Amino acid sequence: MIKNYTNRSKSQLLEEIQRLHTELAAVNLMTEERTTALYISEERFSLAMRGANDGLWDWNLESDEVYYSPRWKSMLGYGENELDNDLNTWANLVHPDDKDRVLEKVQDYLVGQADSFEVEMRMHHKDGHEVYVLSRAFLVIRESDGKPIRLVGTHIDMTERKLAEIFDNKNAEILEMIAIGRSASDIYDAIALLYEARHPGMRCSMLELEHNKLLHGGAPSLPKAYCDAINGLENGPNVGSCGTSTYTGRRVLVENIETDPKWEKIKQYALPHGMRCCWSEPINASSGKVLGAFGMYYNHPALPNTAELHDLIAAARLAGIVMERDQTQKRIRILAYTDELTGLANRAAFSQHLAEITKTSARHNRRFGLLYIDLDDFKAVNDSLGHDAGDLLLKTIAKRLVNTCREIDFIARLGGDEFCILIEEIDADYAANVAKRCLDAIAQPIEMYSRKLTPTCSIGIAYYPDDGKDLSALLKAGDTSLYTAKENGKNQYAFYKAELTQQAEHRFHVEQNLRKAIEKQQLSLVYQPQIEVNTGEIFGFEALSRWHHPELGQVPPIDFIATAEKIGMIKPLTEWVLRTACSQLVAWKKEGFHSLRMAVNISPSLFLDKEFASLIKRIIEEVGIAPAELELEVTESIVQTDPRNLSIFQDLKDLGVLLAIDDFGTGYSSFASLKHLKVDCLKIDKYFVNDMLVDKQALTLISSMIEMGHKLGYGIIAEGVEKPEQLNILRSLGCEKVQGYLFSTPANTDTISKLLVPRQRKLDKMASGT
Repeated sequence: MIKNYTNRSKSQLLEEIQRLHTELAAVNLMTEERTTALYISEERFSLAMRGANDGLWDWNLESDEVYYSPRWKSMLGYGENELDNDLNTWANLVHPDDKDRVLEKVQDYLVGQADSFEVEMRMHHKDGHEVYVLSRAFLVIRESDGKPIRLVGTHIDMTERKLAEIFDNKNAEILEMIAIGRSASDIYDAIALLYEARHPGMRCSMLELEHNKLLHGGAPSLPKAYCDAINGLENGPNVGSCGTSTYTGRRVLVENIETDPKWEKIKQYALPHGMRCCWSEPINASSGKVLGAFGMYYNHPALPNTAELHDLIAAARLAGIVMERDQTQKRIRILAYTDELTGLANRAAFSQHLAEITKTSARHNRRFGLLYIDLDDFKAVNDSLGHDAGDLLLKTIAKRLVNTCREIDFIARLGGDEFCILIEEIDADYAANVAKRCLDAIAQPIEMYSRKLTPTCSIGIAYYPDDGKDLSALLKAGDTSLYTAKENGKNQYAFYKAELTQQAEHRFHVEQNLRKAIEKQQLSLVYQPQIEVNTGEIFGFEALSRWHHPELGQVPPIDFIATAEKIGMIKPLTEWVLRTACSQLVAWKKEGFHSLRMAVNISPSLFLDKEFASLIKRIIEEVGIAPAELELEVTESIVQTDPRNLSIFQDLKDLGVLLAIDDFGTGYSSFASLKHLKVDCLKIDKYFVNDMLVDKQALTLISSMIEMGHKLGYGIIAEGVEKPEQLNILRSLGCEKVQGYLFSTPANTDTISKLLVPRQRKLDKMASGT
């Protein structure tokens, strides 16, 4: 309500003015007192924050201006004038992952959904590391309308407490990893990362000590090349920090790797990767035994401060828990999966390994073999000599099996006198070969309690997946085949499938008897005529070996020649064939059959024998034939197998013998390769001749081979000619020589002599002009 002053006297007006002036002065005094009080209050608050080492911030919510105290800025590494007084300063410094969460809490507090404001956040320090901050704040509200106008708060640096909390949590996680049985390598890496996070720039490693050798345990931040170089080094008094530490059992602190004599021999492994200092603490078991070493590295020369030294010792103790646990577990596994008597894997280990190899083989579509071994008449040994003798025999058998098999073959004792061998990545005969070696090894005599024993065993062979796809099925198949071997008379092996047993036995007998047959010259030769196409006359023969064994019957050449290669008898076999065939040629010449030549197949392996040319020369001279009367046939694979073949070819050509490429067209050689070899003849394989009447491509290939061979100066012989139509086509294509059943099968000398009689009569008539 406005007062009416119009009817007042002057004195009254003066009194009213004086009163208003007095009231205004009183109001001004109150305002000044309040302002002073507020200033004093804020000054006291600032001093309190400074005393508490906290940072002060004051956010004007209406203008977004923010006051940051000097302590707030220095907490993050900045000077007083380095940061702008606005909200963007905080937004740029807060961790991106924390920003939205903090602003949500601010909003909840501003709208009254939260009674107080307190939040933890990470902020970026000027030098790059993170500062953990606890922020608390309160609202300043305008009295007239109750609207929030300022948010005033503090920042408390809680980095040290937070890092300690994180360290404790990580340490607890590592202890949990140890308790639940995580792998040692995973735990070693976790320990290294734990201490590396505690000391920025540090790199850690753990080395295990085994038989005086340092083995890589864990070093997630060290270069692989360095870890590989150190792995396997033998420790000693001057083998770096860790090698010396494990050798002496004492802490080793190397300030400068480049100059310290303990690193002289291995510093070249560390320096290229920036490592300049290394501190090592021996890792000990509870018994005091040195298990390994914990190493800490920096990229600058230094000795540890108090905190670093404390952590070096603590880290080694923590790693010691892991190493001791790991070694204890290894001992437990050995006890759980090792046969106590023989030291071989036991049934549990066998079952586990079989499950693993089955999964791997199924995934990669591979086969593997199982040998089920049982000693023959083992009970008699126990009954007659006692169980101690039986145990000694089992240990001897176990050693013999280990010495017989490859390292990758898994050998187990299932119990009693039963053993199993798992053979990975086998070829067709490998399981049988292992079985034969086991039979031989086990059958060696043994002296026992003044008695001489000759133990034997029976072996059953089963294949995955052919005979079984799981443990039960495979063992059943192996046991069944073992029973078959026992029934067949013991001291032998048997496959689960009878036909495999027969095949393996046949190959074994071939191998067993072939050496004797070659040494005693029990093989024979047959000869197949080679014909001049234009005249139809015999101009030569190919000598072919045959083997008829009294028990095995007629053994195909493809079987015994391959076996001769395998057992290293191909050279004496070839020498016998050459000498016999050349002698037969001389015999025919004495009978009046002249102008003939003899062809003999030669193994490619002999073309790597430096003495081969000398052997040919000696046979020619001893038998008494002209070099040009002998033709050596070799498959075309020889063209590209080894460059040394060229010199052998040249030596043979210098002798004057003829050279022919046999089975031409079926291998991988080329005309470009043939130009380097001085051969005389190409023998077109019968595969093409067989198909030439029905397959235009085969005919085209034969035509091309004949044409190209002639252009390169080679003679041509076509093998496998059985029909007149084939002969006519070959004649029309310019093929000058042939051999095949159309003219004669391979025959003995008597039959060949009969074939040569009319030939010689015709030649005699031509010579006499009648």
